[in-house]
Amino acid sequence: MKNIRSVTLEKYDTSGYESIDHYIYRNTEENTYVTALSLELEEDEDSQYPLEDLLDRFNLYISGFINPDRIESQHLSLEFAGDPEDLREFLKTVIGKRVYNIEMEGEDGKTYVKLVIE
Repeated sequence: MKNIRSVTLEKYDTSGYESIDHYIYRNTEENTYVTALSLELEEDEDSQYPLEDLLDRFNLYISGFINPDRIESQHLSLEFAGDPEDLREFLKTVIGKRVYNIEMEGEDGKTYVKLVIE
């Protein structure tokens, strides 16, 4: 994944949301915390990996697909939800970065997948 950037959705400007931090909003009806990102998948990536590894690393989940008709394309816009501190760390870590998986051989001779953020 590359070209990762924050997106402010129109729904965040309604009474159902309040801004709690830069690009982090609280859904006042559900009492959940969300942020939205736009990203571009690289040629050999699908919409599951390395996205699934990022979700695991930061204890987040996808709460919505923005433009769901474009899910099969290389450009995705997604809404992420989770704890506000996890969202802050997530944004600080991935905005403007490239995120991908590499296979590595462990000392035990087994192949492992490592998440790389650069």
